[in-house]
Amino acid sequence: MHIVAVAWIFVVVLVAAAEASAPQGSLLGALVSLLFYGALPLGIVLYLMGGPARRRARAASSQQGDGRSQPAGDAVAPEREKP
Repeated sequence: MHIVAVAWIFVVVLVAAAEASAPQGSLLGALVSLLFYGALPLGIVLYLMGGPARRRARAASSQQGDGRSQPAGDAVAPEREKP
């Protein structure tokens, strides 16, 4: 999945470079192309594709019993009084 993301960013950077170096192009147009064709869609796709992995990690951490579900006890034992 990451190789596709790297390839997509490479293509978008080339499009942005072509936009910036074109006679009628501008740096603002290149930045907009980089943002709207590259960073925004790629961020959304990677977030959606990473959902099952996040769900598995969350399920694994709850099955391990990492102590988060246990109530907090006293940190210091109470002092015993002499009768």
